[in-house]
Amino acid sequence: MQLVDHIDALLPQTQCGECNYDACRPYAEAISQGQAEINQCPPGGQFVIDQLANLLGRESVPLNPEHGVYRPFRLAVIDEDQCIGCTKCIQACPVDAIIGATKQMHTVISEFCTGCELCLPPCPVDCIDLVLPHDNDDRA
Repeated sequence: MQLVDHIDALLPQTQCGECNYDACRPYAEAISQGQAEINQCPPGGQFVIDQLANLLGRESVPLNPEHGVYRPFRLAVIDEDQCIGCTKCIQACPVDAIIGATKQMHTVISEFCTGCELCLPPCPVDCIDLVLPHDNDDRA
């Protein structure tokens, strides 16, 4: 396994872009090439920073606040009564966790949702909330 694969495996795979890269893999590639710092991943928080520092033999540093703040993992949930079926959330989801059709109610497949929050801004009726997963969700 190459270094970039090890780095990518440590990242939370939210594909949120908060690190200023399009997804976790490009961020992992940039870290492995010395083009990005290890503290640019808010979803991973200090835990991931510490793991990356250990893997790379570096000193751990705090999360860079320019990239955001750490938040506990949350899932997107669509208020199906308010959803107008515009499909903007579907287009924004980087992991295809939202299903539905034009002018039909949409729903989130919780097993696929990474909590990236990218579905929130495009929703014109503000019918998407982020909630803490159930206690039995092992991603929390």
